[in-house]
Amino acid sequence: MTATAPRFGPSPVRRPLAAVALLAALTSLLFGLVLAGASPASAHAALTGSDPQDGAVVATAPEEVTLTFSEQIALDDDSIRVLDPSGERADTGAPRDLTSGGAVRYGVQLHNGLPDGTYTVAWQAVSADSHPVSGAFTFSVGAPSETTVALPSGEAGGGLVGALYGIARYAAYAGFILLAGGSAFVLACWQRGAGVRPLQRLVVRGWVTLTAATLAMLFLRNPYTGSGKLADAFDLDGLQSVLDTKPGAALVSRLLLLGASALFIAVLFGAYAKREDEKEKRDLTFGLATGGAVIAAGIAGTWALAEHASTGIQPGIAMPVDVLHLLAVAAWLGGLTALLVALYRTPDVPSAAVRRFSRVAFSSVVVLAATGLYQSWRQVGSWSALTGTRYGQLLLVKVALVGVLIGVAWISRRWTARLTERSGSADDADSADDADPAVSRPPGSADSAPPAGPSVPESEGAEAVASVEASDAPGSAGADEGVAPERAAQLSRQRAALTATKEKRARDADPDRSGLRRSVMVETGIAVVLLVVTTILTATEPGRTEEEAARGSSTAAAAPVTGGQVNLSLPFDTGGQSGKGTVRLDISPGGTGSNSVHLWIDGPDERPMDVPEVKLAFTLESKDIGPLPVVPDRLTEGHWSASGVQIPMAGDWKVSVTVRTSDIDQTTIDKNVKIG
Repeated sequence: MTATAPRFGPSPVRRPLAAVALLAALTSLLFGLVLAGASPASAHAALTGSDPQDGAVVATAPEEVTLTFSEQIALDDDSIRVLDPSGERADTGAPRDLTSGGAVRYGVQLHNGLPDGTYTVAWQAVSADSHPVSGAFTFSVGAPSETTVALPSGEAGGGLVGALYGIARYAAYAGFILLAGGSAFVLACWQRGAGVRPLQRLVVRGWVTLTAATLAMLFLRNPYTGSGKLADAFDLDGLQSVLDTKPGAALVSRLLLLGASALFIAVLFGAYAKREDEKEKRDLTFGLATGGAVIAAGIAGTWALAEHASTGIQPGIAMPVDVLHLLAVAAWLGGLTALLVALYRTPDVPSAAVRRFSRVAFSSVVVLAATGLYQSWRQVGSWSALTGTRYGQLLLVKVALVGVLIGVAWISRRWTARLTERSGSADDADSADDADPAVSRPPGSADSAPPAGPSVPESEGAEAVASVEASDAPGSAGADEGVAPERAAQLSRQRAALTATKEKRARDADPDRSGLRRSVMVETGIAVVLLVVTTILTATEPGRTEEEAARGSSTAAAAPVTGGQVNLSLPFDTGGQSGKGTVRLDISPGGTGSNSVHLWIDGPDERPMDVPEVKLAFTLESKDIGPLPVVPDRLTEGHWSASGVQIPMAGDWKVSVTVRTSDIDQTTIDKNVKIG
């Protein structure tokens, strides 16, 4: 029988609202991009400035090199290295956190008496959205010179470890989609599917894939963000350091939730599939749906808490929106995969299940349009970033794929409508048959339910046909009378297999069902490509950040500050136990107007020392100004800062630092410095 393609007129089931939703989403996306103004970078930390700047030539060697980033980053002792022309380290060690106000800034002190020449600054860190970032630049003291240092060409997180980590990321997303979407399809669309083996295998394979990918990412995390050596994946110290980070905690939380999901799967395909009582099954359906939704939202939250949504602008809104986005993706694409498996491996899937999935898919598209609009504005924010950055270009590809996917889904809905129309006609015929007992349906018709019994391969069907026909021939023992019980049981199984084979052939020859299979197959193929593009997007620097970094790198090198910044080192002794230490104080830019103050307290062992209270005061005695009090905020152990410290005029200011090491032990130390 030749299949006739469905007409594209009004649907008897539902008008093509999905296409309308796509047009509305695209319009809203462009409108949101136009309205989005300049705002802070949203993810993937980028170097937005440095002092000295890339390519700058300064008259004298600076005391330190500072780097400014678009967002918070995690550093270790070797994250920022300054190399002299011969390749030797020119910095003194671990970087210092100079963050104040909205500027994320880090610096490393340089050795005294550095010679003229070209210096290389290489840095590597982990941004707040869990991705490793790195870079390098040069500056020169006196005049540029030849250098033996080669700028690194590879990006952080590359090589074999980066490739394996990327594969694990793809697998994790795919596993979550199969696990959550397949389970949702069974509970919301086809509850009888809980007893179907192909659907059981699909969901279990999703769980196994997500679990294996999560374990791989946990072990690869240390070399992925650090050395890049595969052997370091089994370094226990490195694994411990990963567990102390936000991405490591998210991966461990995901493993715990996967343990709970294993129990969910056991109940879904065990007690639930075997339950016959309708009331008990409804109650169990509600319980499984509630518990499954909580587990799925928790697993989706492990991505939201550790990646793009957790950093940048409006993280309190972005994280729940990201969870909804992932759940909608899983319900649509995972359910689509489950439907494809059901259509090919269990051809008796009812049209009612297809109609229910159509409603679920439509709801998912609406959620995806709303959440995708917000995420696009947050990550792109401008027309130039949409077309001029890799992230924006990938986003356009993703939108185009979603449009094609919805178009194919519309065709699938037409085939579903055809099946629904025929199913309704069959139901009317069944009602007429029930009203008139004289009317009977022919055996093996498409609407008759297949008898219970084992199915056999088609190669054995011919033998079954011959055997059954011989046994049913006139004059034969086909009536099973006088036949041995073993032979009668064998004939019964053969008749059941023959009937099931005829039913399967009739269903396979159904043009409407075949058309639906083909369109769903095309949908699934597009969905796989869409998943690949989406995963690449999560590992790509967003358009906002890329544009901000480009603006920072294109700024002309600033003129070097000669003696502007004030650096003080003041020893103190409060007289009590553990009362000795040293206060290090930086005042930047060290001029009139607004200044940033950073204060560090080191113990006698030169390690950071925490004290209950630190206060500052500025006094210009020659003009009878002050004292001007300053109460710095504690940033980390032994580190305090204050921004917006106003110095009204230039002069010799007395800087007083009050340190309290206990309830009764306190001292004030001061020193005169020239500011401005």
